[in-house]
Amino acid sequence: MPLPYHPLYAALMAALAAPSAVAQLAVDGSGTDGQMQAVVVSASRSNIAADKAPQTVVIIGKAEIARQMAISGNSSDVLSSVLPSYTPSRGKMNGSGETLRGRTPLILVDGVPQSNPMRPTGREAHTIDFSMVERIEVIQGANAINGLGATGGTINIITRRPEKGSFNQHIDIQATAPTAQTGSDVMNYKTSYRLDGRTDKLEYLLAASYEDQGLYLDGKGRPIGSDNTQGDLMDSRTYDVLAKLGYVIDDNQRLQVSLNRYKIKSKAGYLVVAGDRATGLPSVSVKGEPPGIAPWNDVWTSSLSYSHANLAGMELSAMVFNQEFEGLFGADNSATFQDASIAPVGKLYDQSRAVASKYGSKVGLSRSDLLDGRLKLTVGFDTLFDKGKQDLYATGRTYVPESEYRNLSLFLQGEYKLTGQLTLHAGVRKENADLQIDSYQTLAQYKRVKVTGGKLKFNETLVNAGLVYTPLQDITIFGSYSEGFGMPDIGRVLRSINTPGLSIANMHNLEPILTKSIEVGTRVRKGAWDADASYFRSDSDFGTRIVPINGAFMMAREKTRIEGVEASVGLRLNAAQRAKLAYSYTKGRYDSDENGSLDARLDGLNVAPNRLIATWSADWNAQLKTFVQAQHAFRQSFDDPAKDFSGYTLVDATASYRLPKGELRLAVANLFDRDYITYYSQSALVEPKRYFAGRGRTLSLGYSLRF
Repeated sequence: MPLPYHPLYAALMAALAAPSAVAQLAVDGSGTDGQMQAVVVSASRSNIAADKAPQTVVIIGKAEIARQMAISGNSSDVLSSVLPSYTPSRGKMNGSGETLRGRTPLILVDGVPQSNPMRPTGREAHTIDFSMVERIEVIQGANAINGLGATGGTINIITRRPEKGSFNQHIDIQATAPTAQTGSDVMNYKTSYRLDGRTDKLEYLLAASYEDQGLYLDGKGRPIGSDNTQGDLMDSRTYDVLAKLGYVIDDNQRLQVSLNRYKIKSKAGYLVVAGDRATGLPSVSVKGEPPGIAPWNDVWTSSLSYSHANLAGMELSAMVFNQEFEGLFGADNSATFQDASIAPVGKLYDQSRAVASKYGSKVGLSRSDLLDGRLKLTVGFDTLFDKGKQDLYATGRTYVPESEYRNLSLFLQGEYKLTGQLTLHAGVRKENADLQIDSYQTLAQYKRVKVTGGKLKFNETLVNAGLVYTPLQDITIFGSYSEGFGMPDIGRVLRSINTPGLSIANMHNLEPILTKSIEVGTRVRKGAWDADASYFRSDSDFGTRIVPINGAFMMAREKTRIEGVEASVGLRLNAAQRAKLAYSYTKGRYDSDENGSLDARLDGLNVAPNRLIATWSADWNAQLKTFVQAQHAFRQSFDDPAKDFSGYTLVDATASYRLPKGELRLAVANLFDRDYITYYSQSALVEPKRYFAGRGRTLSLGYSLRF
């Protein structure tokens, strides 16, 4: 039955449209340390307060982002330094294997999907400069609130809002260098400029940033190996331009348009020399020009949003969006790319390029005063159209055929106060999708077999439910069940087919990934103390596991389970000082022999190590502030002893001083110059060229001025 005439739909709209008092616009909190209560989580789609959510929600505020950016400009470093269940950063342009609670998160910028679930490239964390960011909302655990891809959770990156005043300017400069060596080759420079303002009707913001990164050195002063194929952050240049324009139509209505252009490109000045896992010798870099064209990420993100705070007593939010993504990988003469009809075997260098274009819409309509204010309902409708491919840039060959994913989703989310202390959250989302894949021929390495294209249809009904109980004013207990909906990486499935006569319609490995997640936990806010603890588990009867084969990441479809514990405790020592400890324990298992039992342990490509993060911040006076953090990744064993992780501890520190004009800051990353091999390189059993050391001690000096 067409949706507008469906009885359930009609009843819902009638209930939502009933007369009510005027709705109020939500207050957008800043998410400062230890203050979550005022922050409304826009990624929840029902504007729930962070401290009332039935699952773990982390708000990374502007001050915390600035501190982490002073230590490292790598967005993955920022996330892993704040979220212990987020995999330690690889430190490269490619972040494959970086997970949240052992599964892939959906990354959004102002609600616009940045992830490419159909063709993951590992580049999703590098689509915006975090100097453009106001706060980051992290909803942990599988969910379908924002649609496809959030099997590990949702990371919504909220861009900066204009500050008060009709004309404001802000400039920031920073230089970073290793303490082991000086010289232009190892220097990093970054500068950013922002212009913004507000009037009664108009809000505007224009920001731009530029970063030039040099060679990284490890704890022994050696040049860290460059990832010439997957792409690297070191020896690169990054540009970002953000423009936002908002117009207040009246007291209830607001319109905003936003555009962000981000590009990072390697300067291609170094070649990698393979390391030796047996002796613990990491790969290093030497000067030289890699073959082919330098890797890049080039991303356009745009959106137009409209909100109405009192549409017949309801709150309306609507958005249309577009994202254009192009990611080029470096040239390689791997066996995968060889074709004797083009060049002698072993002599052919080629490089893959991923291209994705997606546009869609999100509409939500909320009513919060139903049943004498005890019931809040949100109904919404989302669309997503994602089209893309992966080709070989030098020769024009098809690597992954062009595919088009179309999704129409209707959801209903409710919040019902059973008593003054107990609230029920529940929702349902109907995913109606199809995937059209063109016919194609595989590469010579896979016998040039022809694969017949076709269309696959997916219809999933996803539910979530949770309870939030407040037995005392300072204590909250919560529990939740939620389902996430994802697609396997079609590229890893399609590009390696070597059996003739297959067709898209009969491929079992292209079935969607349904992840079921449960969580129980508590939040305590008592005087100077705040504490959080939770147990989580996620199951997928037909999940995915990343497997490295001959230098390439392939995909296995198996039953998987990931479970763990997260806990944190913070103490306000006095009005000026705060200390915090955060811990995460994660264990993953999978069915290796397809007999239904979870008999094998997931490795470091699929789960994060157990980690402890300790921080101490102090405001010594009106001018001087300091921050110290220590991160310890615990030793971990896997089924394959060659992948065992030895663990390491890193300490960072920052200090800022407010001058009569502007602010001066100093940051030291890896304070004790620890020499270590990254978690990815230790536990993923990668080839010798990707046996990377972590970055040694660096010193950053920055200055910012508002005028």
